[in-house]
Amino acid sequence: MMISHDTRCALDAVVDLLNTAPEGESPGAPDSLTGLAALEDFVRRHDVSDVGALGAGDLAAVRSVRARFTRIFAADDDRAAAEQLNALVASAGTTPQLTDHDGYDWHVHYFAPGASVAEHLAADGGMALAFLLVAGERERLRRCEAPDCRHAFVDLSRNRSRRYCDSRTCGNRLHVAAYRARRREAAAG
Repeated sequence: MMISHDTRCALDAVVDLLNTAPEGESPGAPDSLTGLAALEDFVRRHDVSDVGALGAGDLAAVRSVRARFTRIFAADDDRAAAEQLNALVASAGTTPQLTDHDGYDWHVHYFAPGASVAEHLAADGGMALAFLLVAGERERLRRCEAPDCRHAFVDLSRNRSRRYCDSRTCGNRLHVAAYRARRREAAAG
């Protein structure tokens, strides 16, 4: 599956944003998007462009966008996901425009000039998710199958076979546990 650099960056931001929510962590884990410092760190990590000074209203708005992304990931079918994506993208005041800033070749920004960080994430992240839906790839939006982890991820493997947010941690932990269980069973039998 071919995904442009910008779409990949937007998908990474959506996944990272989802994984700041308590449901993205171990059961009972706290929200990690707790204050302006955490939001500023998120903006810096994802190199979100054209964002001015952030305030408490931005934090609340980004949490609201996060909740909407959560519902899109959990949608029962493409039609439900499309309805939610249409509403999200429309609410962001999407204004596609070509740009070639910061040494990147021409690409499209979907957020309107002067957009808030929440509108920026909703527009670019919503469009990235819409591209997956249009390509018939919505099933690539997943939650980790490890029982103690519900992190979101986008399965970009060729055969759509990825089951864990990180095979080195969640996947390996489950494989080791299964191996030990088989050894215990063999020793007892």
